[in-house]
Amino acid sequence: MKATETRSQAYVVMQRMLDEGFATGNASVVDELCSPDLVEHQFGLAGAPGEAVQHVKDAMRDVHGAVPDIRFTIEDAAESGDTIWVRARVQGTATGPFFGPPSGRPVDFTVIDVARVVGGRIVEHWGVPDRFAMLAQTGILDRLA
Repeated sequence: MKATETRSQAYVVMQRMLDEGFATGNASVVDELCSPDLVEHQFGLAGAPGEAVQHVKDAMRDVHGAVPDIRFTIEDAAESGDTIWVRARVQGTATGPFFGPPSGRPVDFTVIDVARVVGGRIVEHWGVPDRFAMLAQTGILDRLA
């Protein structure tokens, strides 16, 4: 995106979820950016209204705890109607626990997020983090072999 282009409301919401939420572990941003009626479809976080918001908050704390210096770079985004697709690069160092003790290894993987954003809030979300890459890069797959 060129510096002169303005970002859509949906793009800004997604970027804030990554930068202000997942990158910092500050789950309070979820209350601002997600509808209380959020429907979450991501494996491991899935939930209906009433439970989905808490699942996302817990995930933010867990992700930040495993990779405290985690950072997200949105590399691609596309929108149609109230739906946005985002491909983000995730980088950091696994200095926190993640399926065992910290490995201290660098991680670099991709996350695909799809969200319906209505009135500046996420009402429905599908997420596909490359968990296999994370497991391989942190050495967990080596321990299982």
